[in-house]
Amino acid sequence: MSDEIEWWDYDDAKEMAEAVAGDVQFIIESAIDARGAAVVALSGGKTPIPIYDKLARAKLDWKRVTIVPVDERIVPLGDPLSNVTMIGKAFIPKGARVIPIVSQSTADHKAAGRAADAIMQDLHWPLDLCLLGVGADGHTASIFPGPDYDEALNGPRERRALGVMPDPLPVEAPVPRVTLSRQGIVTARALMIAVTGAEKRRVIEQAIAQGPSSPYPIGRVLADAELPVDIHWAP
Repeated sequence: MSDEIEWWDYDDAKEMAEAVAGDVQFIIESAIDARGAAVVALSGGKTPIPIYDKLARAKLDWKRVTIVPVDERIVPLGDPLSNVTMIGKAFIPKGARVIPIVSQSTADHKAAGRAADAIMQDLHWPLDLCLLGVGADGHTASIFPGPDYDEALNGPRERRALGVMPDPLPVEAPVPRVTLSRQGIVTARALMIAVTGAEKRRVIEQAIAQGPSSPYPIGRVLADAELPVDIHWAP
């Protein structure tokens, strides 16, 4: 477990959005200065929408920025459940390259995972940033308990992404997923978490304290993470 986990507390989600957007802007600018381009993985869900609205207003050389989703539901592009559709609405108009990792709905989540991994392998690694969310059940990205859980956490080091079938399926989005692997997440140059609500804070604190034996996916992902982790939290 990284001993450099730092909590950043805010009065409300708006204040958090401004701070996180500023941090992400700095990371992107630094990557462009150092390597001529930035590759970042961003989370879906509702929590980061204000962050992306703020970030999209930043004066960045967006044509040098590539964005992939941290995870994706296996649904067609444009579907309300599609993470990359939400991310794309914020950043494609700015000129960023937003890469879908799922192109269509399919019953074969393993094949979808292999296709996503092939897309990820073509990117510049390590990622410059991975921005995670955490569910109230302790999942992060789409690393859920189920038949693919161990593979997501402990699969081959070179595997960046894989297909997962959560068990049970989440009520709000009862579909299989494609997700970055733990290895893909923790090798990023910068790792950030943005969450709201007391329940999620309690889960994350518990998961960190439990370490590698945590029953929560976020605890397992962060266990043995070597890089500093910034956790941004608002009520």
